[in-house]
Order: sequence, then C-alpha cells, then structure tokens
Amino acid sequence: MSPSWRHTSPLGCTRKATVVVINSDVAASRHPAPYRPALLKSVVASVWPKTAALLVLLGAWQLVYLSGWKSAVVLPGPATVGATLWRELQDALLWEAVSTTMVRALIGFGLALLIGTVVGGVLSRNRLLRKTFGSVISGLQTMPAIAWFPFAIIFFGLTTSAILFVIVIGAAPSVALGVIAGTDHIPPLQLRAAKTMGLRQFALYRHVILPASLPTFVSGLRQAWAFAWRSLMAGELVVMIAGTASIGVLLENAQNMSDMPLAIAVMIVVLVIGIIVDSVFGLADRQIRRYWGLVDGDHE
Repeated sequence: MSPSWRHTSPLGCTRKATVVVINSDVAASRHPAPYRPALLKSVVASVWPKTAALLVLLGAWQLVYLSGWKSAVVLPGPATVGATLWRELQDALLWEAVSTTMVRALIGFGLALLIGTVVGGVLSRNRLLRKTFGSVISGLQTMPAIAWFPFAIIFFGLTTSAILFVIVIGAAPSVALGVIAGTDHIPPLQLRAAKTMGLRQFALYRHVILPASLPTFVSGLRQAWAFAWRSLMAGELVVMIAGTASIGVLLENAQNMSDMPLAIAVMIVVLVIGIIVDSVFGLADRQIRRYWGLVDGDHE
C-alpha cells in the first residue's frame, strides 16, 4: 500500500486506494485462498458415500455367496476374487493388457474428439447442414457399437483399425452434439454484443463461443468417453488379434477356461478404470463451471 500514498493530491490518493481495493476484491473472488478444513470436509463428503456403497455391495455379494444359491465355481465369494485380483496385479501380463487397451482408448477417443469437434462446430453455425445431418448424427449416437463390427471387420479385417473405427463412430456423435448444445446455450445478446465490438470468425470462436460452450462441451466429452469405453470393450471381445494382450483378451481367456474369479477380477479392473476417468471428467467439469461462475463452490 505504501506506493499508493506517495501522491500529494488527496483526491488522487483516494482514487488509487479505491482501485487497489476493488482489484484486490476481484482477485480474491476469482482466486480464493485455499481453506484446508473446507477442503478436507469436501474430500470426506465425496469419499464416504462411495465407500459406503462399496461396503453394501460387498456385503450383499457375500450374503448371496453364503446362501449357496450358486456353486462357488459359478459365483465365487469376494475373498476368492480379491485373492485372484491381487495375484493378477502382480503379473506383468495384466499391466501389458491394460496398457494396450488404454492406448487404443486414447487414440480412438482423440480421433473422436477431433472429428466430433469439427463436425459439431460446422453444424452449429450452418442451419442448412444442421437440418440435413443433425438427425443422422443423433441416429448414429443411438446405434449399438456391436452393430458396427461386422462392417468394420469386413472393411478393415481383424486389426486394431477395426476397433478404432468403432470407437470413433461410437464417440464422435456425442462430441458433435455436445458442441452443438454448447453453442445453442450462448445468449444471443452476448453474440450480438461481440459482433458489435468487431469480433468475427476465429476471434468470435476464440473469445466468446468456445468459453461460453465449454461446460456443455465437457459434459458431452464425458458422455463420449462412456461410449468410447464401451465400444472398446466390445471391440476387444469381438476382434481378437493374435499375439496382442488386452483386457478383452483376458476376459476371453477367462471365459474359455471357465475361470469365474479371473473374469470378475478383470471386470473390476474395467470398472475401476471407468470410475477414475469419469472422476477426471467430473473434476474438469466442476472446475470449468466454477471458473465461469456457473456453480457455487460451497454448494457442489
């Protein structure tokens, strides 16, 4: 504050002090200082419902196992599956399979993100194209991924390209629809004001359309990832590539050996990966909404 009082004019001093206070308030509201007790409370509030749900599921599973409804070969207990999962986690084959699957997921989702963003951006700004192809994109989103595999296998053969094709065709429509929905929610007054200020084409997208549509766009990405992940799991079960370890191959091997503990253990790995990625998208969604003032940080 000392530099603010070097002015000899009281009026100038008052004005400068006022500006400093206002700017400080704005900065504090935009970047609030971390509050550790509140952060700890938020973490606990987020973790305990998931932990409680997990304990309930494990308890129900154990009760069904103890009831003898199915034999232990068909329905093993949590302890047996846990031991199998622990054994597999120490095996390099599982990590190789997870690595292969995640690389496919990232490549396929990246391609879907690129294609879906371009298509969605074009359709959102062109009424004729939107009326022509909008319903087609919605229809593609509703198609089951498994329905595309006969076409993909005939066209690409039993290759990774067939799997990636189905991932893209399953996830890109959700990305495109997310872009379209995001631009639809931009207030027309905001667009008119931006155009009045001289923003056109790329500058309009960069400074107005993209920031305003980000929350809805991220929600679309979250849904697109779910489609991509399901398509990938189906693809790895249908398109078996010799000499390549993947999560789908592990599931297929467990089925062929009638190894239910292994099958459930691999399914748990699939579930955990899905939960982790969904949590990342959820965190990004909350941060973006908080940054743009669309959610109160104290009431998430």
